[in-house]
Amino acid sequence: MKSGKVLFAHRGTGKLFSNVAKRKKAVKSSKKSVRPAPPKTLKGLESSKIRDASADKQEKLYKGNPFIIPNFNRTYNNAKKAKIARDMLERYTGSHPSKFKKQIILTNFEYYIERFHSLCGSEKTRGSAMTVVHSDSADVTIVNFSIGSPMAALAIELLSVVEPKAVLFLGMCGGLHRTLKKGDFILPTAAIRDEGASIHFMPMQVPALPTFKIQKFVSEIVVERGLDYRTGVVHTMDYRFWEFDERFKAQLYEERSLGIDMETATLFVSGFASKVPIGALLLVSDLPLKRGGIKTKKSASSVFKTFTDLHLEIGIKAMSEISEKGEHIRHYKW
Repeated sequence: MKSGKVLFAHRGTGKLFSNVAKRKKAVKSSKKSVRPAPPKTLKGLESSKIRDASADKQEKLYKGNPFIIPNFNRTYNNAKKAKIARDMLERYTGSHPSKFKKQIILTNFEYYIERFHSLCGSEKTRGSAMTVVHSDSADVTIVNFSIGSPMAALAIELLSVVEPKAVLFLGMCGGLHRTLKKGDFILPTAAIRDEGASIHFMPMQVPALPTFKIQKFVSEIVVERGLDYRTGVVHTMDYRFWEFDERFKAQLYEERSLGIDMETATLFVSGFASKVPIGALLLVSDLPLKRGGIKTKKSASSVFKTFTDLHLEIGIKAMSEISEKGEHIRHYKW
């Protein structure tokens, strides 16, 4: 650099300028050349550009980013799968997707369907695999998807095409803790993934968790009714007659699980993967670790007649309030 003069390199031309006038001229000319705007940041799979694009176009959007591996196996970003799922939803339930409410209750039992229809139902249909009742007055749909982890996962994927605002599982479970009794409510904060379906949605290290706001709505309603509930972890598995497996029972003691069922973990994980907000309120139907506590036809009938209406009323009120208040339920975006 010469004394009294400032030299700098202009990044547009690479030339050196030795006085202020030339520098001003260079700055002025550089402003005229419009540099291309940086690409807008895509908000993951929430972007409309991604949501409506074909798999080939979506893949191009992610090309060059080694940290993003898009999953085109979900109905929200796979138009072909969504189309088949809509067709299957109607075939399996006997109800067109447009009739489904944005608030949905899931159950395993036809008796819950019958009671819901009596309490507030408008239209009842039966498809090849599931029974559905829609309620115009409550703005809620109830679906009996039968029993087990595979059917739970299927129900979530099919219902994801109607983009429900909230889903609540009103299931039954075996009570494992010594202080529990029949008719108690468990509001699970997590579930152990000891079943075979959820692995197809998320890696095993991902915990099975409910959508917090749905659990919050349900807990407030239970308390308003002067009832009690328990929170904790439930064990979900697809192993029947485990009650006679002493090794498995010893494992349950070590886990400190409150209850055991066949769907909760699957519903939580598949719901998370499919962007379906979901919660659960479980009713303790039997006490399998106690002498004579395994569920029978007679004891199951007694539980249904005694507790079904209360269970349903809590679920209906929770879903109706979510509809009325119009709150945003999903607390994450990805």
